[in-house]
Amino acid sequence: MKTLDMKVVEKTIKNLERNNMLGFFCQTKEEALSKVMSLINEGDTVTNGGSETLKEVGIIDAVKNGEYNYVDRSLAESKEEAEELMREAYFADVYLTSSNAVTQHGELYNVDGNSNRVSAILYGPKSVIVVCGYNKIVKNFDEAVYRVKTKAAPPNTKRLNTGAYCETAGECLSCGSDGSFMCDGCRGDGRICCNYVVCAQQRHKQRIKVIIVGEKLGY
Repeated sequence: MKTLDMKVVEKTIKNLERNNMLGFFCQTKEEALSKVMSLINEGDTVTNGGSETLKEVGIIDAVKNGEYNYVDRSLAESKEEAEELMREAYFADVYLTSSNAVTQHGELYNVDGNSNRVSAILYGPKSVIVVCGYNKIVKNFDEAVYRVKTKAAPPNTKRLNTGAYCETAGECLSCGSDGSFMCDGCRGDGRICCNYVVCAQQRHKQRIKVIIVGEKLGY
């Protein structure tokens, strides 16, 4: 099991900042929650991508109960309404999410099926706050690809009950440990690995804030 290595965390944050993202380290979930709330202003329009990490930290409950305009797609009564609420994310003041992997080179790697999450990370919301447990830090891009295929996608397909291959197999159908099979995989309708996004050096400095937490969180 991966253990917390502060030298790795410090290197990762340094490289995130070199890539024009703002990096923070919080030892506990409680500290992370406090840091997130300090980055949101009263009255802000706030929404989020699907994330077990945000739930574990208590961020979703905090914004629901705070003095914010929270766009909550879980309240949608139809697929069409859910899609409209997801589109509203592009006009939000703050978008909350996690990341499938964070490389020590200071890159965010995210893979989505519907892709509302990755698209909002890239463009639209004025501020993007990314919360990640230290377990999501990987050495390089190849490890990021492998992590998604073995650690992130399988439990997410199980949670969403998509019927994808990895839901029952526990890993991707195409699982090269060197990352060379990034886009390969099953061909079922339940596949959640459709679009692959790497956030490297950012044009809009400090729009993306990354909070690394000294606890194992999410998938």
